[in-house]
Amino acid sequence: MRPAGSSIRWLILLALVRSTLSQPSPQVQERISKAINAAQASNSGNIDYTGFVNPFIGTGFCSPGASVPFGMVKITTDFTGYAPAGYISDPSQKARGLSPLHDSGIGSAGSYGNFEVMPLLCPGGFDTCTTRLADRERYRKNDTDDAYPGYFSLTLDNEIKMEATSTRRAGLERFTFPSGSKPYFVIDLANDLLASFAGGEMDIDPDQGRIRIGGHWSPSFGPESPYYQAFACYDLLNNGKQRLGEYGVWTTNNSGLDTKELWATHLNVSQNDEGSTYQSGALFSYDDTPEEIIFRVGVSFVSADQACANAEEEIGSKSFEEIVNGSRGLWNEKLRKVEVDLSGTPADIIEMLYTSLYRASLTPNNATLEGQGAFANTRSFYFDSLYCSWDTFRTFYPLMTLHSPVEFSQIVDTYIDGWRKLGFMPECRSNNFPGWTQGGSSGDNIVAQFALNYHNEAKALGIDLEELYSAMVADGEVNPSDWDLMGREIDIYKQHGYIPFDVVDDSSTGSHTREASRTVEYCFEDFALRQVALLLGKADDVERYTNRSYFYRNLWDPTVSSDGFQGFLQKRYPNGTFSPTDPTFCSPVNSPDSCFLGEENTSGFYESSSWEYSWYVPHDMSYLIKLMGGTDTFLKRLDHFFEAGYYQGGDEPSFQTPVGYHYANQPARTVDRVRDVVLNNFSANITGLPGNDDQAAMATFLIFHLLGLYPVPSTTHYLIVSPFIPKYTIHNDYLGKSTTVTVKNYDPKSISYPIPAGVAAYVKSVTVNGEPAASRCYIDFYDTFRVGGEIVIELTADKNEADGCGGPVPDSLSTGGFAHPR
Repeated sequence: MRPAGSSIRWLILLALVRSTLSQPSPQVQERISKAINAAQASNSGNIDYTGFVNPFIGTGFCSPGASVPFGMVKITTDFTGYAPAGYISDPSQKARGLSPLHDSGIGSAGSYGNFEVMPLLCPGGFDTCTTRLADRERYRKNDTDDAYPGYFSLTLDNEIKMEATSTRRAGLERFTFPSGSKPYFVIDLANDLLASFAGGEMDIDPDQGRIRIGGHWSPSFGPESPYYQAFACYDLLNNGKQRLGEYGVWTTNNSGLDTKELWATHLNVSQNDEGSTYQSGALFSYDDTPEEIIFRVGVSFVSADQACANAEEEIGSKSFEEIVNGSRGLWNEKLRKVEVDLSGTPADIIEMLYTSLYRASLTPNNATLEGQGAFANTRSFYFDSLYCSWDTFRTFYPLMTLHSPVEFSQIVDTYIDGWRKLGFMPECRSNNFPGWTQGGSSGDNIVAQFALNYHNEAKALGIDLEELYSAMVADGEVNPSDWDLMGREIDIYKQHGYIPFDVVDDSSTGSHTREASRTVEYCFEDFALRQVALLLGKADDVERYTNRSYFYRNLWDPTVSSDGFQGFLQKRYPNGTFSPTDPTFCSPVNSPDSCFLGEENTSGFYESSSWEYSWYVPHDMSYLIKLMGGTDTFLKRLDHFFEAGYYQGGDEPSFQTPVGYHYANQPARTVDRVRDVVLNNFSANITGLPGNDDQAAMATFLIFHLLGLYPVPSTTHYLIVSPFIPKYTIHNDYLGKSTTVTVKNYDPKSISYPIPAGVAAYVKSVTVNGEPAASRCYIDFYDTFRVGGEIVIELTADKNEADGCGGPVPDSLSTGGFAHPR
């Protein structure tokens, strides 16, 4: 999911600007390097993996805020400028305040940023404090921003230091003031990152030292209304160690109003007739001149009372350090699931891997017991901020398959519960409401991934496979009232065998765009349905969804030519006539910012070109090779795709293209291309992501390539490429299995592009628990990570020796692949 109104050119410019920034503190990288060096030199098994994580990689789109795995709370400082996750490293932008609710790895215009706290110095007293947002914004002190898993801090240019740590639904915020100064604070009722406030209330209880807040705001990636509710509860006395001084409320606007009322305890603010909102909040100070002040904050999507209860339950009277240590313990449990040979792995690869693993457990947000609307009081797990299923089904959930089936099942429960409550599984649910669909019902691929790999454990994990399949069938057979929010434009799709261009759909509504890309995404979603039908022995459905998964062929126009290559996906009229567009349009070299969700998108594709989407047939690559003119032409065309600059490293439809050579029995060429893609799009620097992380889609794409694997979603297959790491073990605690991948003849000099001559990098052989694998191009989850043991990947410098699968190429449906579930 791309940021609204963005362009590739803008992202390139942003990367160039950020390369000169003075944030975060140099001590962040120094600490990480020291931790890696110490671990590499030690034989100790007691490793603190959080020391390898750099939360500032990808900031702007990614949140470096204090969080636990999948936490609702991510406390960080909000800044001016384009910062959809709140924080941005650009020192030319000003801090707005510290707030507890954020998403990470999203595009759009931003999300949350509610309940900002800003510490103030008011030498002239209460009435002189800067409460209006534009007045209280401040620059930060250079080289002070710091973060590691469970902790965030920065220092303002007035020397006030702000720190934060958190639990799932609560946190502690610590402020250190210059010696001798009187601490003042603003807590903001109205402002969020989207400036979308639609009314709310605030109450101050000075005796209890508690401020309760609640209000309504607009979702970040969907219709502006209905508005979601959010609540916060701030406890200000630090278990009786702090004493309030003055307190009151304030209200301002941008037309001159700037009023403060000392000792007032209540605000009830609603939207005015013109649709704008007043800024309002609490203003208070502390007795004497304490240097350190600590707040406890709880949040909720149910009520202010529940926000207070969450803070009492999850934090109670624990100290700041106790919460930090507890959070780091939870992160270590997650990060240790992938245990690498530290001594033999380059330091930057260690940092990139563990930072990516960290981001792969930041979102979605576990809002269980916090549902609202249709999900109020649900008995199911409830995860929010699914940004978006179209982004995450490709690599995020296949990685979770390897090591975290419990969390995976909880998220699957959320998807199924979406069908129970709303009739369809969610696609891009955010801020407790459905967001815009992008490719259709990609949740089908997510739940299919779970079912295919964990059907034996599904019942024990709380998943009814028949119910799961019913939810998938609803997505694949029931026309929604609005296909922009849930489900697919399914009646028209079934009638024509594709989504037609320029057609009247009298049974539902939605944006008449993305006809070609939605069609091929629908086809892969039908493949997911076929896979689960096969698993459950539903023969008629297997045939139906197999046939529908071939509908992509109906949009293949063999007459369209580009750069000397013939045949591309194109949108098509209801009468069967094609409506050709330039296959390069919306690629990085031709109008890259023209293919988003709006009606101005007339190309037929979403976030990509026909050049890019024409590769997207993960389940039937063998037939695609025929459509493109055979193996030789396919390979030349794939090379040209990269060399002409049509590949987009930060775009999900391009994810599969680097491994496309495998399907043409040329896996050594995949190794070269993956080195190219990784080393030219990712790094351990603050700008080390190709744009937006898309809820860790980019992070998990990188992880798989570092591990030398790549998944085929909605299946049990993982392609073998060539690891960047000499040895690693993946632990699956639920299954009680560990699988070690050992890379024979590993050479760190292979981590370059082009790979130097004479350096071992290409896969010569693969053995699984001592037995030769049937193919050196792919393995099956059931033969490897499910049973545990050892996989040995032997490398060679002889590219010719390795350029072949030595057995079957990866499966394609039309050539008899995926015939039997495991």
